[in-house]
Amino acid sequence: MTYSGDVTHGGAPAVRELDGLTISKLSVGPMDNNAYLLRCTSTGEQVLIDAANEAPRLLELVGDAGLAAVVTTHQHMDHWVALEEVVAKTGARALVHTDDAAGLPIEAERLSDGDTVPVGDCALEVIHIKGHTPGSIALLYRDPAGTPHLFTGDSLFPGGVGNTDKDPERFAALIDDVEHKLFDQLPDDTWFYPGHGKDSTLGAERPALPQWKARGW
Repeated sequence: MTYSGDVTHGGAPAVRELDGLTISKLSVGPMDNNAYLLRCTSTGEQVLIDAANEAPRLLELVGDAGLAAVVTTHQHMDHWVALEEVVAKTGARALVHTDDAAGLPIEAERLSDGDTVPVGDCALEVIHIKGHTPGSIALLYRDPAGTPHLFTGDSLFPGGVGNTDKDPERFAALIDDVEHKLFDQLPDDTWFYPGHGKDSTLGAERPALPQWKARGW
């Protein structure tokens, strides 16, 4: 079955099989947060992006293979409700950007722009995206056999950037980072996976960048 990225709350995960990495997307919690389980094909090591909610469902998704790490894309509570329980039951490392670490309910290892997070033989590049929160991050997997895959948290969605509470300075920081760190650096076929809702590609969204800048959100 072709991967579409469509998931529903309470429904089955959407699974995408790449040559070296399996991506499982699950919708959890009352805000329909997306949680992403990444599994290295060759080693079986797994990393979870955003233990957002519903720890039992996330732990079921993890299964018996264990969990190396949980990366939290930013400090907003709807992205870490299940973090403490998932870490306690799996022994996984908790990772977050240093500027958002104080917003988490547990101590976490600090990430910075340019760091890498291993997923077995694969690696995720940490891209610091300021604006939605001070320490929001995107995570980039450069598939050696295909297109790049980008996990954007709440910084980038189909149709626009994340919420900045109508703060012009925060919006300016967010749109600048999204444009120069993502759109300017990555090709149109880059597939991105947001913190809520449907996936998209940078190419599908790129023509709307001037409109996003003009409207200010």
